[in-house]
Amino acid sequence: MSLVRWFRRHLLTAAALFTMTILLLPNLIVLVYSFNKPNGRFNIEWTKFSLDAWTNPCGTPGICDSLGLSLNIGITASIVATILGTMVAFALGRHRFRGRAGTNLLVFMPMATPEVVMGASLLALFLNIGLSTGRTAILIAHIMFCVSFVVVAVKARVATLDPRLEEAAADLGAGPVSTFMRVTLPLAAPGIAAGALLAFSLSFDDYIITNFNASPDSVTFPMYVWGAAQRGTPVQINVIGTVMFLIALLVVVGGQLVGARRSRQRA
Repeated sequence: MSLVRWFRRHLLTAAALFTMTILLLPNLIVLVYSFNKPNGRFNIEWTKFSLDAWTNPCGTPGICDSLGLSLNIGITASIVATILGTMVAFALGRHRFRGRAGTNLLVFMPMATPEVVMGASLLALFLNIGLSTGRTAILIAHIMFCVSFVVVAVKARVATLDPRLEEAAADLGAGPVSTFMRVTLPLAAPGIAAGALLAFSLSFDDYIITNFNASPDSVTFPMYVWGAAQRGTPVQINVIGTVMFLIALLVVVGGQLVGARRSRQRA
């Protein structure tokens, strides 16, 4: 009986650890093979330990140019999408107006639409209005589909805010702008930050919509990786992937530590 009781008690923990292992195993493989020195074009067989790729991450022509373009588009798209999405989320979460149900439907449509359909539709739209494919078209496309994810993240946070805190600030003499900046915005900040990070990751990782609207001189990092995989994957791809994963991990861990510290201070 004790064995059965122990198994039931630790089943959820074991399942969580197993799931995390499966999810992180590809990242571990990418990390290990970033120190490999392959003999051929493909970095799929361990040959020899080497730091060449880490000391020269831009050694493959075009890889850092594509990375810089993806970072530029991702940061810009996430900032614009976060601003627009936050305003839409507050409007939908705090106000009742004609067309609110239709607006909610329109917000969820980009999330439910297949990326192939969205990419082809955006390409047709840009060509009809005379906008050529390239960096600007990619940026507009990324903003359009990132806004929906920001709205969902921020709206969920806005729904949990206690309106009595804003009423208390108003009773103490704070105006609408002061109440929003000092009470509402700090309380909604976790949702806004989550939406911004989600928008950046989706923009940086997108391939299908980007491929429809890209030009020969606007190759993003996912497009570069796809093209390189056809003729040989350079080790620098593993290096950049490892660095991006570690940065994301540090951001998540940092957010958890800050949240735990604030919880202890409130307690």
